[in-house]
Amino acid sequence: MTTISGRWKLGILLALSTATMWGLLPIALSGLLTTIDPVTTTFFRLSLAAALMTPYLIVRRRLPNRGKLRVPRLFFQLTAAGVLLCGNYGLYIFGLERTSPEAAQVMIQVAPMLLLLAGIFLFKEPFSSLQWLGFFAFGSGLILFFNHHLGDVFADFNDYGAGLLMIVLAAMCWTGYAIIQKILLQQFTSEETMLAIYWLGTLAFLPFCNFSTLDQLTGLQWGLLAFCGLNTIIAYGCFAEALVHIEASRVSATIAMTPLLTVGIVQLMPFENISVEPLGFISLLGASMVVAGSITSAAAKKVHKT
Repeated sequence: MTTISGRWKLGILLALSTATMWGLLPIALSGLLTTIDPVTTTFFRLSLAAALMTPYLIVRRRLPNRGKLRVPRLFFQLTAAGVLLCGNYGLYIFGLERTSPEAAQVMIQVAPMLLLLAGIFLFKEPFSSLQWLGFFAFGSGLILFFNHHLGDVFADFNDYGAGLLMIVLAAMCWTGYAIIQKILLQQFTSEETMLAIYWLGTLAFLPFCNFSTLDQLTGLQWGLLAFCGLNTIIAYGCFAEALVHIEASRVSATIAMTPLLTVGIVQLMPFENISVEPLGFISLLGASMVVAGSITSAAAKKVHKT
């Protein structure tokens, strides 16, 4: 059993840092999409993360074991995980391009819910009545949040509806990646798998990049591009460190508030050229239910066992 340090204030601060980084990510990406295309943006996000992580692991002597990569089963699993995570990154940003930061951040919460369901059907994990209640609240919250866009999905199926579908597919890709990652962690560390996946994504997106618009980026956008590359590493590092100090259920509950951070930032501090959702009371209630449902479904089992 992993020992928890008990430094709960530091743990909460680290978890909040992760939530803040993930909450800001779709806003930063939207600021870039006004100038450069989604594929090029994703390439820089992955390549910068790979370029920064590689020397760190070299110094720490924690590069992936090349001998393991020669095992066909492990190589196939690692490649499949990489393809799925690249699909998650790509589909998410294409969906974001067609919707808004708030919509993307709320809809991508489908991913951890799908992983919980996968735990039931694939790994035979128990699911309490309270967790099912949280799942129902989550689904109801999605309907309420997107109440003014239901026609875009079920009637006209316009560009916005297509964007939401892309984000759902991105969530499905992430769930598949997380399942394979759970298997890979029996042979590799999480750092080993992430480094291999970052480089795989860099090579996969490179042939489809369009670098001709880079000279049009403003100083602020160059900063946003750097932030997107650093985001994954910093957020993951804070997340991993938070687990050292507080229970996983408390970390999950804190990070589940990410959509509310995105909604609050965009609504209170609207940015130029970034779409803002016309949110009323029903939509805000829906966002709150999505977060409450996520927290309940993730943490109820922990509470039930104590």
